[in-house]
Amino acid sequence: MRLVVDQGKCCGHARCNDRAPDVFALDDLGYAVAGEIEVPEGKEDAALAGARACPERAVTVV
Repeated sequence: MRLVVDQGKCCGHARCNDRAPDVFALDDLGYAVAGEIEVPEGKEDAALAGARACPERAVTVV
């Protein structure tokens, strides 16, 4: 599974990282690191929870 983080939409709530810290990295300002993320095996449920937790819908499942 892959995810894409659109940093233009991210407002820095860090809810994705709260739900899946092994999947979503944050930059120095607390924003999700933009780009494609290859979700490690066994972390799919947490990754989906993190994507759903984003109020701006900045995370897309590919």
